[in-house]
Amino acid sequence: MEYELLDIVQMKKSHPCGSNTWEIIRVGMDIKIKCEGCGHIVMLPRREFERKLKKVVEHAE
Repeated sequence: MEYELLDIVQMKKSHPCGSNTWEIIRVGMDIKIKCEGCGHIVMLPRREFERKLKKVVEHAE
């Protein structure tokens, strides 16, 4: 699946705040994502992120 910086993605499990959309704010060996609902920031290793990723909702401009 193709994703890049500032894309909006949907993960397989929703966040405890109820939102299931995340914005990618850093791409590298680790992927840093920010919850669109509450603003919580999570950093995941790329391999784990790709395993938990469901789909890309919106590509960045």
